[in-house]
Amino acid sequence: MEGGIFYWCFWAAWVYITFILGRRNPYRLKLAVIVLSVLAFSTSHFRIGTIQVAWSGVLLLLFSYSFLAQAKVRYILYYSFCSLIISIAYCSFHLFEVFDPVWLLFKKEWMISICICYLTILLQKNISHRLVIAVSGTIQGDCLTAFIFNKLHISYAVAALSYLDICSLIMMLIGCWSLLEKAGVLLHHHLPTLDRNKHKSS
Repeated sequence: MEGGIFYWCFWAAWVYITFILGRRNPYRLKLAVIVLSVLAFSTSHFRIGTIQVAWSGVLLLLFSYSFLAQAKVRYILYYSFCSLIISIAYCSFHLFEVFDPVWLLFKKEWMISICICYLTILLQKNISHRLVIAVSGTIQGDCLTAFIFNKLHISYAVAALSYLDICSLIMMLIGCWSLLEKAGVLLHHHLPTLDRNKHKSS
């Protein structure tokens, strides 16, 4: 069922932000507004010519741009370049899927999510920056895909539920990887202390 992963992930995110995330967190209200807005407009659409566009995709793109606009100019240029790379990778995956589907080894949602997540991790180190360039890059890539498919007379909607599933998987994978990185850093700091304590006790 298209949209199942999206609804599950976003409702879980809303519960976490509302009931678990600390109230002093400066991003708490913004994140709650973003999650609820995307959920509310996930089934609303409009048309640009013959291309159908979901309002949820427009909102995600605007929110990601607003985060990018708060950075310094040189960082904005770098983030824009990273977002462009992800856009091209996302669009290329869909083109390969149509013209050469043999190389798809397993479900396309998971395959593209893993590829984009890996690319994002290579380009950025901070989790918030990773999420922002992943969201902006995939939506831009979805727009480019829709434009190319429209020229080929292939029906394709921008930011449809299938895209939101992929976007949710990407964000979930980035979050899990970032948690593993933090766990690795904590272990790296604590293990030398434990080794020293063992040597002292012996």
